[in-house]
Amino acid sequence: MKVKDLYKKAKELQKTIVFPEAGFSDRTIEAVKIIQKKGIAKPILIGDESALVLRDKSLIEYQIINPLTFQYKDEIINSLYEKRKEKGLTLEQAEKLAMDPYYFSTLLVDLGYADGMVAGAEASTANTVKPALQIIKAKKKGGVVSSCFIMFGKNKFLKDKCLVLADCGVIMDPTEDELFQIACQSVETYRSLGLSEPKVAFLSFSSKGSAENESTKKVQSAYQKFKKTGVTCDGELQFDAAMVERVANQKCKDSPLKGDANILIFPDLNSGNICYKAMQYVGGLNAIGPILQGLKKPVNDLSRGCTVQDIVTVTAITVLQSKSEEDKK
Repeated sequence: MKVKDLYKKAKELQKTIVFPEAGFSDRTIEAVKIIQKKGIAKPILIGDESALVLRDKSLIEYQIINPLTFQYKDEIINSLYEKRKEKGLTLEQAEKLAMDPYYFSTLLVDLGYADGMVAGAEASTANTVKPALQIIKAKKKGGVVSSCFIMFGKNKFLKDKCLVLADCGVIMDPTEDELFQIACQSVETYRSLGLSEPKVAFLSFSSKGSAENESTKKVQSAYQKFKKTGVTCDGELQFDAAMVERVANQKCKDSPLKGDANILIFPDLNSGNICYKAMQYVGGLNAIGPILQGLKKPVNDLSRGCTVQDIVTVTAITVLQSKSEEDKK
């Protein structure tokens, strides 16, 4: 996968992306300048306009929204109140909470003032995910919101291949049905990048019953359910059986993946998170995410260790996700 191809696809769509951390994140401001220059998206910066322009005069050319003076402030507050009043939120509490940059930005997306949101460079995942779960919510009733990391970069093993790893950031110990949903969402994410031929591996410490316990049974059942979608898949498989043709020929010679999986579904958050970080720091791959999956509209979290380039790339992916959701309507 080439990042420049993502940027090109995003540029064609001209979507609006909101950045709640613009008022206090130098990395975000640097990224927004690149995003604007390359035409990847139309950015909305959240913060005090005077303070932002005083800090950087070039920002006078950008759309900046101050939650306190926004002309549709009452609509924002009332929307939050209506969504959360049954949970005990008072109007007074909604007035205060809606002015939080993360909640405010999420409400902008929910109400259609922006097509997506990118945040997390300066705060924990909860700051981004909690408002998204409360306001935008999952696409389907009873559906889950999961996350994935997109791994790419040239090394001897991966070459130009792109991998989607899930779930590495949200669901601690997914059930059989949640694993199935995570796999379906990961295929959607893979395709939203303009990639074809998803090949899904349900991973475990066991390959095809070489060991058996509750964890492997869960993975096996999720695979059997997902198999009915018609997407090329296999499970349960060890990592090497899913990714290395030579090993696949030894451990599971009849596997339709033939050691060429490009979507890896992990049995739990521990294994997924450990694997993506090992790929990133030892394998030298680029890790983009966590990309949230299963929301009605795209909101994406950043790692607090993200680079400026990571923010730009996640923005492009957010644009592509918004297009994917639009196509389903």
